[in-house]
Amino acid sequence: MTFTTRPELIGTFGMVASTHWLASASAMAVLEKGGNAFDAAAAAGFVLQIVEPHLNGPGGELPVVFHSARESRVRVLCGQGVTPATMTIAKMHELGLDVVPGTGLLPAVVPGAFGAWMALLRDYGQLPLAEVLGYAIDYAENGYPVIPRMTQSILAIKDFFLKEWPSSAAQWLKDGEAPVPNRLFANPAIAATYRRLLREASTRTDRAEQCEAARRAFYEGFVAEAIDRYFRTTAVLDTSGRRNAGLLTGDDLAHWAPHYETPVSYDYAGFQVHKTGPWGQGPVFLQQLALLKGFDLASMDPLGPDYVHTVIECGKLAFADREIFYGDPDFSAVPMDLLLGDAYNDARRALIDPLQASHDFRPGAHGDSAARLARVLESAGRQQPGGFGQGEPTFATLPEMRGDTVHLDVVDRWGNMVSATPSGGWLQASPAVPGLGFNVTTRAQMFWMTPGLPSSLGPGRRPRTTLSPTLVTRDGAPYAAFGSPGGDQQDQWSLQLFLKHAHFGMNLQAAVDSPTFQTSHFPASFYPRDMQLGRMSAEARFPETTLAALRARGHDLTVAAPWSLGRVCAVSVRQGLLRGAATPRMMQAYAVGR
Repeated sequence: MTFTTRPELIGTFGMVASTHWLASASAMAVLEKGGNAFDAAAAAGFVLQIVEPHLNGPGGELPVVFHSARESRVRVLCGQGVTPATMTIAKMHELGLDVVPGTGLLPAVVPGAFGAWMALLRDYGQLPLAEVLGYAIDYAENGYPVIPRMTQSILAIKDFFLKEWPSSAAQWLKDGEAPVPNRLFANPAIAATYRRLLREASTRTDRAEQCEAARRAFYEGFVAEAIDRYFRTTAVLDTSGRRNAGLLTGDDLAHWAPHYETPVSYDYAGFQVHKTGPWGQGPVFLQQLALLKGFDLASMDPLGPDYVHTVIECGKLAFADREIFYGDPDFSAVPMDLLLGDAYNDARRALIDPLQASHDFRPGAHGDSAARLARVLESAGRQQPGGFGQGEPTFATLPEMRGDTVHLDVVDRWGNMVSATPSGGWLQASPAVPGLGFNVTTRAQMFWMTPGLPSSLGPGRRPRTTLSPTLVTRDGAPYAAFGSPGGDQQDQWSLQLFLKHAHFGMNLQAAVDSPTFQTSHFPASFYPRDMQLGRMSAEARFPETTLAALRARGHDLTVAAPWSLGRVCAVSVRQGLLRGAATPRMMQAYAVGR
């Protein structure tokens, strides 16, 4: 019997898993009220903005992969906002910048999360908007228990808030002090913003029209006006060491809307795996599967060096392609058919030495990939040395600490399934907008300032995010939804869950609990974009013989704390039963269901 820290939950009514217990409980309460998976997912998403504000916020972004029982199909909802109309490489150079700052107002893009949640509720939800938003408003008004990492995040930047970002000091400090762990803390300004959005939506009687009215109030009404006013009139200190104003305007918000897309999908071991398009890193999960398909993973020990080495080396090749080929497909042709094709991956797979770790950065050859590689390496060489690249972006001031993101999955009794990875709008990344109580996402830091790359900076473009929810079907029916926070590691940690279930028969909780590993053999997606060739990390729970064998094969191995890598959550439908699992790491993610 495989050891697990908690049981894989099994039920028939509904199942939720998320990175915070209050979000999971809120989503389950929505299901109990008669809401469906879309209502429950949105409720959880709004609660996560409140209870994990250092990991996401109302001004963030949202990718969703979902299965609609009504339509019997999988779709992607893109809630990733775009760069301002005036944001160009030339404009950055005019400001004396060679790198988009990691914090402040300048790297802001259109905040897409609210619009995406409204679209999902409008088109697929069942409950009135007030019932879905009510949980988040209650926590914001009356308080929620502060988790220690939120306090640590604010303590690290407290003095900076007081000196440089007074609007954030007013929002996150009380009498000049950070919130106390395990005590209640409220966000009344955010609650007031959401209550005003509800008031403006209540002029409509139809539920779907209420969602659309709230969306318009955000992107064309008082929220957009507050953002426009603040960005036009304020310059703040950011990681460039200078005070810069933002480029985001009310017009940028008004001209953006979330939209639905067909997922990028791949058949593997009897499953169909669905991801976002290459405006996110999602397809890198599929590329790893295309490479791993040529190995007999089932014959390997999942805790042994052969398995770890094989997965790591395939990951290095897939992530190298991410850096060269991925970007907003509205502005750059991304050859996904080639990148997921058998011939291409057969050739790529032949590069892997089963007994020696690669220390070379090796994207595939296609078109002008050699020239792109030169540009990436040149750009990466200009960046400052930074951390290990596990999390999302940085705080505004040293000592540098990493932020992260959140994740949620829901499946209901009707066969609707949702996987979402909300992020952005981190409290430590940008000053709070006066009158709103939240700040705006800083995703533009993910662009390269070198022309000629799919992820080069330009106006109206989606940054190539790391946000990567996953949905799996089998024979056309929803099978599993899962994901993890973790920046560049999301499609490594979640991949390991899938492989352990698909090849070794582990249930979701056993797969979540099993020891985890990762590589940072690619340019990190966030400022300061460091790259550590040959570097990998593995939890100390791996056998010492495995760790020694990996070092012998040339891996630059760091042994991480026993339960430190990954925050994977998952739900599934197997044998007619709903199932759920959540990581014990960091002791705040929970699955709930019945």
